[in-house]
Amino acid sequence: MYTNYSFYKNYFITLPNDLKELTKLVNDNYIHRVVLLKSYRKNSALCKEYPWYRYRCDDDVLLTVPAIMGELFRLDARGLTHFRQTKDKIVITCRYASVLFASILKAKGYSVRVRSGFAPYINEERYPDHWICEVWSVQEKRWVLVDTDEIEIEGCSNVDVDRKKFYFAANAWLDVRRGKIDVNKFLHGSHIHGLSMLARTLFFDFHSLMLDEISYLFFPTYIDTEEESFNLSIEELKQLDDLAVLLLDVDTHFDELRYLFENDKKFRCINTPLTSDKDHLELEI
Repeated sequence: MYTNYSFYKNYFITLPNDLKELTKLVNDNYIHRVVLLKSYRKNSALCKEYPWYRYRCDDDVLLTVPAIMGELFRLDARGLTHFRQTKDKIVITCRYASVLFASILKAKGYSVRVRSGFAPYINEERYPDHWICEVWSVQEKRWVLVDTDEIEIEGCSNVDVDRKKFYFAANAWLDVRRGKIDVNKFLHGSHIHGLSMLARTLFFDFHSLMLDEISYLFFPTYIDTEEESFNLSIEELKQLDDLAVLLLDVDTHFDELRYLFENDKKFRCINTPLTSDKDHLELEI
């Protein structure tokens, strides 16, 4: 649903094939919500060019690629362009930029998947949550990590990120559970942390790999809780440990992951702003 290019397929095919050029094009059409927020705090030029009445995070309303593209064309009939004015850009985060980038490549025939984890190369003090893409290289026969945010990364390109520099959700979960790293080293947004946050990130990555790139506000009912009340049973924690182990090597364990996604109600059924625990009662999760 989220990366479905729909009737934009023919348009996407006309866009650049070069990954570096394509990440540049995507970046020229949006403003990251954190960048805009910092601009308002500093009263810099960016916020003065952006309409005050449109200050919001479009993540809340542009959940799918057709929605993102529809808004971009509404604001500027040229669609994705290097010359979009600041006032006509959308405000989104890395998840949405990655979903758009993946959709474009899928329309072109690439094998690509969106991944959720953490990026120490953005902040070494506390690793922020981050979404990137894996693009299959037919020539090299490997998954290439692409940071759609076009971030400068020491020692590598944003279109071929060193896998050691990105902390995948499964690695983060297992390292914390095994006592290798402090859970507070990982951060979601500006203040959300703890084991419940890592569990959510684990499910973001799992669902993304199943082509269900859910929003930040979507997660399984049984982990829909604040950190102070996050109290899973030993069995439930073990189930998440087992899921994380499978996610360490997605290609090897893809069939097992797909089976869980298609059969485990606990892992599949999610809460959203309008769907809560009580709506899932009849499913006997």
